[in-house]
This record gives sequence, structure tokens and C-alpha cells, in this order.
Amino acid sequence: MSKNEISSVFSRFLRFWRSVHKVSQEELAYRLDSSPRHISRLENGSSRPSEAMVTEIGEALSLGSRDRNHLLLAAGFAPANEGRDFNSPELKWLRKAMIMNLRALDPYPTSVVDGAANLLMVNRGWVSFYSHVVEDEELNNVSNLYDFIFDRQGAGNIISDWEDTLSAILMSIQQTALFTNDETTKATLERLQQYPSVPEDWQQRAARTEPMASFKVQIPIDGTLKRFFSVGTMAGALGPNAFASEPRLSIFTLYPEDDSFDFDALLDESKTHPLLFY
Repeated sequence: MSKNEISSVFSRFLRFWRSVHKVSQEELAYRLDSSPRHISRLENGSSRPSEAMVTEIGEALSLGSRDRNHLLLAAGFAPANEGRDFNSPELKWLRKAMIMNLRALDPYPTSVVDGAANLLMVNRGWVSFYSHVVEDEELNNVSNLYDFIFDRQGAGNIISDWEDTLSAILMSIQQTALFTNDETTKATLERLQQYPSVPEDWQQRAARTEPMASFKVQIPIDGTLKRFFSVGTMAGALGPNAFASEPRLSIFTLYPEDDSFDFDALLDESKTHPLLFY
């Protein structure tokens, strides 16, 4: 997107929010300790705002988190997400919705993770499936999906095209780190690169691999190698705009490559897990 196009998008957003809150250019300029001429130039696209100016405009117009982030994106900047605790009282409704979703997806193995891939919830299908991969005690201690995948002793032992999968995941995190300059994201990238499973040429591998929202796993069941693919979808606490909301949730579900495979046969009602909430 060119600078002119970015200015045009931001101009539309600025005019829209001024009209919503019935704030004139003169009044907005006063609130920002700026000039009406500068506000006019922002709205006609002849001037592009700084990131600090966009933030100040959002505050001056009393925009909420979602709308401030849209304003930043319209100006060509990364959204400034404030971390929200998934387990906080105000998100009780979201946790309830995720539990209902997990129950509905049984017996297909499903997990809910946050933006750092920390496991937040799993369903009974997930516990039953992965109990065939690792011991129950070890499975109960799994707290991060990335670490589980990158560890050869964990789910990494059953990932197909493992090195390419790890490389693609790392590149996704690297791109996020470059985009946001977020210290937590950079720390996650550094931590995962320490796994001996990571190929030295992961950047080159990832550059040759198309971005994906899934990975494949294979596991012997009753003496026959069965293959599954994991598909990830996003869920946001502020509506469909997951890129502009916290917590940033992803839902990963395993589906069988063979349509005739019966996941019900793996479902074990006796299995428990700290993140299984029903």
C-alpha cells in the first residue's frame, strides 16, 4: 500500500469518527493542541500522521481498544494491544463460549491457545488422543502448544514434515516480531530456536514454504499408521476482528485424513487434564 493510499484510508477513518462523535476539526485540533489546518491536511490526505498523533487522536475521540487499533492500522501502524487475562472475571462469557465450542467438537481433538500459544483449554478428544502419544503425567504438564510441538519427546514425535513445520511456525513468529517489535514475541522466538529440533536453515526453509494455518500428524493406531491434519481458526473477544483484540485466541482441531476413521473409538471418558473444564 502506497503512502497516498494509507493517507486515504486514515482520512476516511478520521472523518468517520469525527462525525460519530460530532467533533469539528477546530474542536479536535484544540483537544490535540494542534491546528485546524493540520487536521484538515490529515483528512484530505496531504499529510500523514505519526504513530503518536494517531494514539492521541484515539484518546481525544474516546475510542475503545478495537477502534483505536483500527485507526492505527489505517495509518499503517501495528495495533497496540493491551494484554487481557483470559481468566479474568469480565471474560467469563468468553470462557463459557469456548467450553461449549470444545464440547461440540468432541471427539475431534481440540485446544484453545492464546497469542503466545499458551494452552488455555482442551477438550476430551484432545486428552484422549494425545494420551496415546505421551504419558498422562507429562500430558498434564503441557502448557504451551509450540513447546509441545517443538519437543521431540512431545507432539513433535508425530509431526509430519517436522522440520518444515517448525520452520513455518518460526517464520510466523518472526514476522510478528518484526511487525510489532513486541518483547514477548521476540522472547518466544528466541526460546523456540534453542530446541535441537530446529534446522539451521529454518529461515530459508520457511521462505520456500507457503504460510499455513495447519500441520499434519501421524500416529500408529491398532498397528496401522493413521494421519491427521490440524486446522487453526481464530476467535476474538471484540468481534470478528481478531487481529485487533485481546486475548488473541486460536482454536486448533485435528481431523482425520481418512473419512472413515472413527474418533469416538479413541474417546476415553476417564481421562482428566488440568485444562479440561467439563
